[in-house]
Amino acid sequence: MSKNDWSATQYLKFEDERTMPARDLLARVPLQAPRRVVDLGCGPGNSTAVLATRYPDAHIVGIDSSPDMIQKAKASLPAYEFRVEDLRSYSPPPSVDLFFSNAVFQWLKKEERIAVIKGLMETQPSGGVFAFQVPDNLMEPSHVLMREVATNGPWAATLSTVGRDTFQSPQEIYDQLKDLSSEVNIFRTEYYHSLEDHKAIVEWVKGTGLRPYVDPLSPRDKEAFLSEYLKRLESAYPKLIDGRVLLPYPRLFVVADKDGSVAQQSLFYESYVPNISTHAKYKYIVRGASYLEGQHYLGYSPA
Repeated sequence: MSKNDWSATQYLKFEDERTMPARDLLARVPLQAPRRVVDLGCGPGNSTAVLATRYPDAHIVGIDSSPDMIQKAKASLPAYEFRVEDLRSYSPPPSVDLFFSNAVFQWLKKEERIAVIKGLMETQPSGGVFAFQVPDNLMEPSHVLMREVATNGPWAATLSTVGRDTFQSPQEIYDQLKDLSSEVNIFRTEYYHSLEDHKAIVEWVKGTGLRPYVDPLSPRDKEAFLSEYLKRLESAYPKLIDGRVLLPYPRLFVVADKDGSVAQQSLFYESYVPNISTHAKYKYIVRGASYLEGQHYLGYSPA
């Protein structure tokens, strides 16, 4: 595996927690029987497996830029098609009913994201759906402390340009996708993951957010960086009564319906909202109504 590749093994150390948002996102997709589905940034195939369970008769393709992730996905789901692709240059097959993405668009540059999404949506038939979720955690201690450690150490110059662009606001997403969509539904969920200890937080982010910071470092500097990062995490996250640590993890979800899938939504929400993860609190907007922690309130309320 190359230095710039992703580690499927590291990523899957928290497979259940990483798959939970994929299940919650798919629960909001109103399509009953799509024929073609593409899993954008499929990783090791955990999100593809969720799609395959919901849509056993669909033709499902998973793409990812990581060869290691694709190799793992092929081994886990040999009956499905997986390809190494770059989202920015990906040419999808015609008439994809559902584009689905579990935590990938945050890795694109801010100015690239909407252009890529809209370019893919333009290839979809009327009634198609584009559904994605991204972490909304740049201001969480886990990520603030990464940046603090990066700027305070012998590695500061090496890491001076490292970082993830902030994601578009819900208002920006809505405004920029609405011209292609009959509905743009946006909601935010904050998960609370109970982890064994502070070292488990490090292991979690080593699979994703911490990679750009530690990959460029020498083994010695990497060890020192992780040691300082762990020390700061121990101050930021208090232990629970049983010695475990609670990691809050907010995520932003978007489901854009392209001209025609809205008619299915009233039945869909009644059927699928009760299946939302019980480990999360959530608030989302759908068709002018606000839903907060499972309760329905009339009138508009921003998420």
